[in-house]
Amino acid sequence: MYRRCHAQADDDDGGAVPWPRGVFSVSSDSIDPGLLRKNAHSPSFFALKRASAGRADLVDFCIPCNPYFPTPEMFAQLSGTLEQILKYYPSDADTITAELCATLGLNPQTVVMGNGSTELITWIDHLLVKESLATPIPTFGRWTDQPMETGKRVDMFQLHEMRNFEFEVDHFVQFVRQRGSRVAVICNPNNPDGGYVPRHEVVRMLDCLIDLDLVVVDESFLDFVNAEAYTSVADEARIRPNVIVLKSLGKNFGLHGIRFGYLVANPALAKVIRAALPKWNLNSFAEVVVFLLREHRQEYAESLRLLARDRLVMSQQLASLPGLRVFPSQGNFIMVKLPDGRDGVGLRDYLIEQHGVFVRECGNKLGSTSQFLRLVVRPQSDVQRLLVGLGSYLYGTASPSTLAGAVPDLVNSTEFGSFNGVTDSNAFNGAPEPNAFSGTPDPNAFSGVPEPNAFSGAPDPTAYNGVTDPNAYSAATDSAAYNGTTDSPAYTTVDELRSYLASNLSSNAVPGQANGNGAAQGPAYESDRYGRFEPQEARPA
Repeated sequence: MYRRCHAQADDDDGGAVPWPRGVFSVSSDSIDPGLLRKNAHSPSFFALKRASAGRADLVDFCIPCNPYFPTPEMFAQLSGTLEQILKYYPSDADTITAELCATLGLNPQTVVMGNGSTELITWIDHLLVKESLATPIPTFGRWTDQPMETGKRVDMFQLHEMRNFEFEVDHFVQFVRQRGSRVAVICNPNNPDGGYVPRHEVVRMLDCLIDLDLVVVDESFLDFVNAEAYTSVADEARIRPNVIVLKSLGKNFGLHGIRFGYLVANPALAKVIRAALPKWNLNSFAEVVVFLLREHRQEYAESLRLLARDRLVMSQQLASLPGLRVFPSQGNFIMVKLPDGRDGVGLRDYLIEQHGVFVRECGNKLGSTSQFLRLVVRPQSDVQRLLVGLGSYLYGTASPSTLAGAVPDLVNSTEFGSFNGVTDSNAFNGAPEPNAFSGTPDPNAFSGVPEPNAFSGAPDPTAYNGVTDPNAYSAATDSAAYNGTTDSPAYTTVDELRSYLASNLSSNAVPGQANGNGAAQGPAYESDRYGRFEPQEARPA
């Protein structure tokens, strides 16, 4: 019944501008950087708002979101019921779970809903993790912190930067055997790097670890994957004795404040966790949103298509910055490594103070350092602002001789030239797959969702580049907010950044090509079949 496992030794360890999300009023020069360092987790929206004064737009590249869902119309529906949501009790968890299962095509006996996926992680630890847990690092912090807080041993399997943080099933299985771990957890896609393990490999891992007490596959970001049509192993979790699949609706929809997630497991395992939860552990907001989902499946599928497109373009733009390493991602975020000698803490503080851009510095993640940043995928109007800030910080004070010698070929704010480089015609058609709501074991459950081509009537991709006049970004805040540094020149558009770099670098050097002397100048990046970016060998002149 189960596939054979081979564990091998590891020698070395559109139209109108998209409705904005994550933009709120703060002062660009009044946030105390100390606020960003007080806790292991990033400060909340409310903490940043309380710490600010005045008015300016802060663009959030820190908290993973879906900028295209819910739609403005859905928010209008929610606003219209706000009084009832706040005044009245919600239904019990069983009622809300039944509606979610009806929408997703799941058996309610195999599903448990929680007040956020972290509540479910907490109860999984308390009820099912007896002595030890193995997980790759870097990964979502609660999978390491929660069991350590309750005295369990956490066996950390280091993912290697030189391998693009790729997860290898055989090496992980061997690690679990060597350490004697009784529980194994992986996140797919992984957080913070966005690495994706193909479904058949995850199933093979489940076969290899059939004797463990528990195997958890955290699929919190799986809806954003467009690498293959069917990605979830929730159907396997329903029938296997020791498997749980975890989902986060808040992460998929960008509604973190509602706090709702769910897990899928065999009925007996699900019953153990359900029995420990309060009967009314879900709030009225969660109930209303769950009941809205059935009528807005098409909009959700379209939002995933748009986000996959934005991820590809944003990855190309970041990869064109000299010295910045971009890692393959299938999540709604992209991890980058700063050039040698650059620290993410300083960059994070600079971006929030001078450019009103908030990014996730990964120095407090186990298995990572402050040289890594996790950047949320956002529409082009926001990405342009990020690129300007990165360019000012990384290159504004450096002498020409210290730069990589490559002029960034950034996508112009009025056209998406990068789309011409996409060789895989399937790169943008993955989001509206039948399992767009992830966790659906029956592919026919979403037979009503339009095929990928059904969205051909959507506005031209160029309609989503935000603003037609690149100078429009300079009006985002007072220009003084962008030139508070004494050394760095201020850039208000990507064109200005490109012009500056072109005038200070060798004019005949471009990314991935040779300079006038025939020396290779940095890696070129090319998307593979998973929409991920791998450095290609530089070609001679």
